[in-house]
Amino acid sequence: MKHAPAGRGRVALIVAGPTCSGKSALAMVLARQVNGTIINTDSMQVYRELRILTARPDPHDEASVPHALYGVLPAAENGSVAWWRTQALAAAHAAWDAGRVPVFCGGTGMYYQALIHGLADIPQPPPAIREQAREMVARLGPGAVHALLHERDPETASALRPTDGQRIARAWEVHAATGHGLAWWRREAVLPPLDARFIAMRLHPPRDELRAAIARRFHDMLRHGALEEVGRLLEQDLSPALPAMRAHGVPELAAVLRGDMTREAAAERAIRLTGQYTKRQATWFAHHPLAAPADSVVYEKRFENCATAQQMERWTNKIISFVINRIDAGQGFP
Repeated sequence: MKHAPAGRGRVALIVAGPTCSGKSALAMVLARQVNGTIINTDSMQVYRELRILTARPDPHDEASVPHALYGVLPAAENGSVAWWRTQALAAAHAAWDAGRVPVFCGGTGMYYQALIHGLADIPQPPPAIREQAREMVARLGPGAVHALLHERDPETASALRPTDGQRIARAWEVHAATGHGLAWWRREAVLPPLDARFIAMRLHPPRDELRAAIARRFHDMLRHGALEEVGRLLEQDLSPALPAMRAHGVPELAAVLRGDMTREAAAERAIRLTGQYTKRQATWFAHHPLAAPADSVVYEKRFENCATAQQMERWTNKIISFVINRIDAGQGFP
């Protein structure tokens, strides 16, 4: 069945949820049903060198259904939210032009925020000003810089915790470089969202189920070459501050390769930190609706982990029916 509504209010699907909740599998099912193009909405799966550790779709899946924005950036580059928004909107329009439905799949909340609500068009401060802001926070402490920021930009400062050094440095650098605070830019200079009607499926599996899946997947990654993948990444001698160098599992496996950590300790730490991250993801999604209530559904299991094959088929059919009905302006989730 092919659905590709044209004109204002065109449909785009969202498959969101925490890491390891089965988003990619669900997106594949839906893309096949609605003639879709899957568009990466994960900030780490954009990096070319990290197929294994970021659980990017495998070449077979990429060949069987059109995929966009997976593995498109070298690890030496910094993929920002602004960069992703520009690429994602272009990918959505390319899908519509080809008679396909965009299927946004991933777990990066800020990407969804930019997609659905737009993004403040904040100029990038010069490197010297950025360095100065970070040096000030390191030397004076975040509380002192927060007090100075409050004198210059009380609107932005009032929204920041005095202990949040990273965000305080960011607010200081923007005001120093532009003469306007972050709050002003977010209000006065907004890049528009994607003009679409979103239909959203959010996966929200139980915490214990998700933790067990994360552990299984990380050990599978090790068996399939994750350590070697990190070794190839380290050969590039990249800055540890780059996003790709901070992807889950990279710092821990880098420590193994340096001889600073055992493989077992690295796995334990990476699994624990990933679990903590999924808790933050789930909290974010719980407080940020991705679509109108009638166009949203929450699936409280891992998509790939139903008790029986029959239960899996039943839930898959329900989700497909929900999507098709909403695309056709029918009823809600059965």
